Amino acid sequence: MATRTAIRARAKRTGHGDGAGQHATTRGTAAAGGAGAFWRYWGASTVSELGDEVTRVALPLIAVVTLHATALQVGLLTGAAYLAWLLVGLPAGVLVHRLPLRGTQVAMDLLRAAAVASVPLAAAFGVLGLPQLVVVALLVGLAGVVFDVANSTFLPSIVAKEQLTARNSLVSGSAAATQLAGPSLGGVLVQLVGGAASMVLDAASYLLSAALLRSLPRVAQPGADRAAGAGMREQIREGWRYVTRHPVIGPCVADVTVINFVCGGLMTLTPVFLVRTLGAPAAAVGVLMATGGVGSVLGAALTPRLAARTGSAGLLRRAGAVAALSAFLLPAAGPGWATLVFAVGNAGFSAGVVVTSIVTRTHRQTHTPPELLPRVMATVRFVSWGVIPIGAVAAGAASAAWGPRTTLLLLAVLSLAAPAILLAGPVRRLRDLG
Repeated sequence: MATRTAIRARAKRTGHGDGAGQHATTRGTAAAGGAGAFWRYWGASTVSELGDEVTRVALPLIAVVTLHATALQVGLLTGAAYLAWLLVGLPAGVLVHRLPLRGTQVAMDLLRAAAVASVPLAAAFGVLGLPQLVVVALLVGLAGVVFDVANSTFLPSIVAKEQLTARNSLVSGSAAATQLAGPSLGGVLVQLVGGAASMVLDAASYLLSAALLRSLPRVAQPGADRAAGAGMREQIREGWRYVTRHPVIGPCVADVTVINFVCGGLMTLTPVFLVRTLGAPAAAVGVLMATGGVGSVLGAALTPRLAARTGSAGLLRRAGAVAALSAFLLPAAGPGWATLVFAVGNAGFSAGVVVTSIVTRTHRQTHTPPELLPRVMATVRFVSWGVIPIGAVAAGAASAAWGPRTTLLLLAVLSLAAPAILLAGPVRRLRDLG
């Protein structure tokens, strides 16, 4: 108890002490939309995620199969979506705060639908080219950045505080499930109807998401009038200062940033390691990579129960340790049956990552003042998601120099920094984050 009091006192000195109280006041009407509001929100998020996963598979396949793109060109296409976080990650929080929340989400869905629908349209007229695919990937990425910030900001307005962990777990679990089903669905669609035609389903998914979101109640943005008259730079700095100076959110962001850097490296190394080092066939590669989704689903399902048993801070520390220890199993895998070591490590690492994501996101949603929440969510994602392509490039360079197995081991060593960050700060003494 003394530790929590000290943290709250420090928060007051840095201007953060009354955030939870303000948020609780706003949350008095959090469940005004009823349970049906959350399920429509969940349906929109799930459908939108499924569309994202189909696009993630279909666009590169269109480039390779239809346009005969080189590996470098496919890399540029893949990187275009991640570039969006570096371009608009910070301004997205300000834009979401200034604009109508529900309307912003609907507009971003419509923009993504129009972008992906342009692919089959251009193919039908015989004018589809790689530059258009890059533009589509960038537009989908830019709209996705704004949509994700708005989506995370919207949830606390329709869900009571005590239900947030369970609801975030369900949303994360559904996202993990779409990561399992989406690539398979995208591959099947490309095989059956062709790459360009498969994008029609993606466009339809965004339209369905927009329709579901349009049915949700309107949510007032606290402080939106004041924000409209403030400069964007000052608003971005305000969100940045809140995140970096907060005694709990700051270390949690550093923890997640390390994990995402490792995730970026694994995205690059996993297929290379499985195919070239372990000699796994293509079908086995797909199954082994899918074990990450299995771990994510299990982690999301268990988070509410584990958080109640150990406390959110205790669970966060354990999740970081599980992810780091599991990462060491990846380079220990071998050919044949020894690839099961990779499967266990991949599932364990993914489970630790999704638990970390749920716990830290719920804490931010419940302890950030409502008028700062969009900017805080944008700042966190700008930092933590912005390192994903950096990790991917760094891992590729390291692999070229030392080989995939050695680089996987280096990533595993680096992953130990995530739980170390938590143990070095006030989080180590807490049962709950707040």
